Amino acid sequence: MKKNMMTVVILALLVVNTVMTGIMMFSVMTTNMQVVDLVKKISLAVDVDMGTASGIQTTPNGGGATVDIADIATYNIEDQLTVKLKHDADSTDEKDRYAVVGVTLSLNTKDPDYESYSETLTDQEGLIKDEINKVISSYTYEEIQDISTEQIQQKILQSLQNMYGGSQFICGVSFSSWLTQ
Repeated sequence: MKKNMMTVVILALLVVNTVMTGIMMFSVMTTNMQVVDLVKKISLAVDVDMGTASGIQTTPNGGGATVDIADIATYNIEDQLTVKLKHDADSTDEKDRYAVVGVTLSLNTKDPDYESYSETLTDQEGLIKDEINKVISSYTYEEIQDISTEQIQQKILQSLQNMYGGSQFICGVSFSSWLTQ
């Protein structure tokens, strides 16, 4: 009789343990999912803040060979750019939104056009800033939040390469700082 009673108690404890484990799993999993989502948002913000280009490629569509880091010279645009973002027609928010961006250009020193164009970059900085402004201001605040900085960098790179007649001596665009508000 004692063995049967002990078996019943063990079985009851096993059922209670299983139920409690299930309850804990559901409560912990929802909290865990929220923490994972928060960590993803923080890591995305840190990645955006770093503004580093993941790979520098010689063609705008990404089909070319990468440029060796030893063959890259950088050109830092002196001032941070403050760019007014496009208003979203669907948004009820009438507030003006801005992006504050520090830009660094990567120049391929092995490109045939490097010698002729690199000497005039300082004189043409206003034109370069204008191209960057055009690209960034074509986005709404919501669009900027939804896409990666790499996509914006790629678009700026294409625009600058087109400005220089298709020359690919500018092989990358990096954001030294990136802030939207």
